[in-house]
Amino acid sequence: MKVLKFGGTSVAHPNSIAKVLDVVKSSPSSVVVVSALGGVTDQLVKAMELAASGQNTYQSLLTSIEEQHNDLIKTYIPVTQQSGLISFIKIELNRLETLLEGICMLQEITQKASDKVTSFGELMSSKIIAAIFNEKEIPTRLVDGRDLIVTLPGHGRVTIDWKATQQNIQQHFNHAEKQTTLVPGYIARNASGEITTLGRGGSDFTAAILARELDAASLEIWTDVSGMYTAHPRWVAQAKPIEKLSYLEAMELSHFGAKVIYPPTLQPLVEKNIPVYIKNTFDAAANGTLIQGMENPASEEVVKGISHIDKVSLVSLEGSGMIGIPGFSKRLFESLSLANINVIMITQASSEHSICIGLRSGDADKAKEIIDQEFAFEIAQNKVAPADVEHHMVNIAVVGDHMKNHQGISGKMFSTLGANNVNIRAIAQGASERNISIIIAEKDTNKALNSLHEAFFEKNIKELNLFIIGVGNVGSKLLEQINRQTTYLQDILQLRIRVMAIANSRKMHLSKEGVDLSQWSKLLAKGQPTQVDTFFDYAKGMNLRNSIFVDNTANENIAQEYQRYLENNIGVVTCNKIACADQYSNYAKLKTTARKYLSPFLFETNVGAGLPVIDTLSNLIASGDQIRKIQAVLSGSLNFVFNNFTQENTFKEIVMQAQKEGYTEPDPKIDLSGVDVARKILILARESGLTIELEDIHNTPFLPAACMDTPDNESFFASLEEHNAHFNALLSEANKKNARLKYVAQLEDGKASVGLQEIPEGHDFYHLEGSDNIILFYTDRYKDQPLIVKGAGAGADVTASGIFGDIIRIGKR
Repeated sequence: MKVLKFGGTSVAHPNSIAKVLDVVKSSPSSVVVVSALGGVTDQLVKAMELAASGQNTYQSLLTSIEEQHNDLIKTYIPVTQQSGLISFIKIELNRLETLLEGICMLQEITQKASDKVTSFGELMSSKIIAAIFNEKEIPTRLVDGRDLIVTLPGHGRVTIDWKATQQNIQQHFNHAEKQTTLVPGYIARNASGEITTLGRGGSDFTAAILARELDAASLEIWTDVSGMYTAHPRWVAQAKPIEKLSYLEAMELSHFGAKVIYPPTLQPLVEKNIPVYIKNTFDAAANGTLIQGMENPASEEVVKGISHIDKVSLVSLEGSGMIGIPGFSKRLFESLSLANINVIMITQASSEHSICIGLRSGDADKAKEIIDQEFAFEIAQNKVAPADVEHHMVNIAVVGDHMKNHQGISGKMFSTLGANNVNIRAIAQGASERNISIIIAEKDTNKALNSLHEAFFEKNIKELNLFIIGVGNVGSKLLEQINRQTTYLQDILQLRIRVMAIANSRKMHLSKEGVDLSQWSKLLAKGQPTQVDTFFDYAKGMNLRNSIFVDNTANENIAQEYQRYLENNIGVVTCNKIACADQYSNYAKLKTTARKYLSPFLFETNVGAGLPVIDTLSNLIASGDQIRKIQAVLSGSLNFVFNNFTQENTFKEIVMQAQKEGYTEPDPKIDLSGVDVARKILILARESGLTIELEDIHNTPFLPAACMDTPDNESFFASLEEHNAHFNALLSEANKKNARLKYVAQLEDGKASVGLQEIPEGHDFYHLEGSDNIILFYTDRYKDQPLIVKGAGAGADVTASGIFGDIIRIGKR
């Protein structure tokens, strides 16, 4: 014999009942336990609360409940047989209305009244479902759960009178015919014959009690999900069903908020080792979760699931008067027990200076009052401080039977949370090491659950969440590259990249699920006006693990945003040189903030677009090498210009071509003035360990002052044409010496300079073609022959690839 239990979602409406019928037909002669129709218990509780507040608006809820039950009757029961059931529902609701009128008059909800009101859901659903079973040729008898299960007084807790319950069940089932028996869940009676209930979710408990006393082959709990999950699917999209759990693992997960199964359900089954299957009514073929006794440890996964309890508060009692004094803990917990306050978690320092307890938020203020009363004398003597309450907390537990046999589980848990800037307020772990429990701020719930799930269950796939400002030449190429590489990143690098927000100077699009990169331009066009503060608040408010702010602009205001992103554990990747070339104090502050908050701050593209210049420099320094000199052509734009400037064209034409092909900044003066190159060598100098400002770099300009003083691009290009003879003279002088013009940056002996140079044949820079960059590192190890980094140094594609590389570098950390 099997016991099947169907929850409220499984019997919520006519379509779901059809699925139930299919399951029951495949398991003839079973015992079936049903809950109230979906949503009915909530409506009954709401009706009670309205009545207790003196409002008679509960009438509309009764009408809704009546309609829901009558719809089910009219769908499955022939017209000629409907009247009896419809009358039954009407009579029950009239009785319910009378109870609610009494509650309304007294404006009080007693436990007895609550049990009576909430019992109507199962009484009505079971009557209708039994009739439907018989109508659909499933011979069924209806047995009232109140005639089977007997409860004892339990001071607010459900306590079963097992002897009386066993006798009742044997009496009703010893002579049972070969047919299905249907029992309403949740409801019971006490020794006086009064209605009692088994608590919210008590239909599971009803089914477990029956399975135990009938020595059932198994208990199947049918719900709307395919088993117990590795985490709550609403919080963690990658959560997956757990194939097998031990009783103790399932108890831990259900206690910590896994609502698929009611916590006390498993207790009656352990002794007889009755297996429990959690199945999906709407996907009966899915495997679901099997819960039974512990199997061979070698075949078990170490961590089975991550669960959490929300709306938790942390209450702390501390003081020097507690140290070495026996009885403090006893008094604390005894006072809470007498007030019927349940403690979720306990942690105490070995110094005995403090005790912290986790409670449901609804109990916290009451708990403080009781604790302060209990320790009033010690508080008055300043031996103990008044209890401190912290609200808006969540309790998270990592659960697995075999965690104690594996080193490093807690380390992995804490390091994962630390890397995501999640502060742990309290920790508890029992000697069995079956679970590690922590309390954190409620705002970090999503980040903590997803980062832990990623660490323990997702085959090392790491998710990065990007917030991108700047989708012009470089930004659009970056989005294109990310979209094209999605499969490779997941399959080869185990990285999942989601773009959560995009913005340009006019519009921004914010997404909760991730931007569809095949439609990003259309989505952005329909977006809201760009507000830098709103963009930041969104990134901060989402509070996602591995969040990265990507700046593809050359905007000074955007560069000033980095500090607050880093302070909120949001990494920064940028091709914008302004921040790192700002005052040294600001550069140093950003680097310090990044280290303090464990926030990545990468700006490889500040110097060589897609070339690994800063990375190479960092590796040299980290390995103990000393930088003696750096010589470099760091402007792909200027290299393109001077490589293509000949006697057959004009300087203006080449600069315009460079701008058109995306080699220069939108304002070409930034490149041609040498300021851009100066910023790059400044960044390399700072990354080499020098304290240096932009003004300290000697810049020898080649542009006439009149060109630099132009207010816009149009007048700038006109000025270039006007001074064409100046540029031709520079070219002619180099040609006479068989030299080539290159704009060179140099760092040596703590001093940096930039300027146009005539490079002789045979020099490493002489054959530098196109828009390529080249960097020569002279170090203690590379004295005579420098370490050379060479390649494309400008263009939207290579710059985007450099930004992409920094993003991937963060993902591989």
